[in-house]
Amino acid sequence: MCGRYALHAHPDVVALQFSLAEPPRFAPRYNIAPSAQVLAVRREKDGHAHAAELRWGLVPRWAKDPAIGARMNNARAETVAEKPSFRDAFRRRRCLIPASGFYEWQARDGRKIPYYVHPAAGELFAFAGLWERWERAGEALETCAIVTTDANQTMQPIHDRMPVIVAPADYRRWLDCEGGGDVRDLLRPCDPAQIVARRVSRAVNNARNESERLIEPAED
Repeated sequence: MCGRYALHAHPDVVALQFSLAEPPRFAPRYNIAPSAQVLAVRREKDGHAHAAELRWGLVPRWAKDPAIGARMNNARAETVAEKPSFRDAFRRRRCLIPASGFYEWQARDGRKIPYYVHPAAGELFAFAGLWERWERAGEALETCAIVTTDANQTMQPIHDRMPVIVAPADYRRWLDCEGGGDVRDLLRPCDPAQIVARRVSRAVNNARNESERLIEPAED
């Protein structure tokens, strides 16, 4: 799963990596949790990538109550193409979610030890994401979910799941929902050498904590 992540790269870096016409507006964040408004990149009708602000926790179009989004922050790669909650978004509304790194917790001796996982090179990950627009009685809500897959060798000692990380060469393909191409081959763990994990402070366990100190290495 993916339950917390960080985005603290400079907006110019985000714009360059995702081919945005102008830098998106956002403040550095070190403890992004489900239900937060998050930065996403999606392809608009003009064929170009654009930044958008979406709520993390996907609400399907057919949902009667948007509260369902609290259980929809992740979509499993193994079932995303068939599960009713996600299959339409997977075909028609894919997005990329920029991240500087993500947190995962290792179960050890009855405790959960937090780790921060970040790129081995470069500044950003691009998580495979899905988005939806929900409307009822004049109310509109745009939401998203992060697609997860089996852990790679770097992640396996920490947790058995991880986000699907899309390589820059595949950004355009992932975002192209009009071409009808099959993108299921992208739903795989990234190369273990592309990520680095380090133990961090348990202060990250509290979603209200927000500081760059959360990503600093912690002593064993």
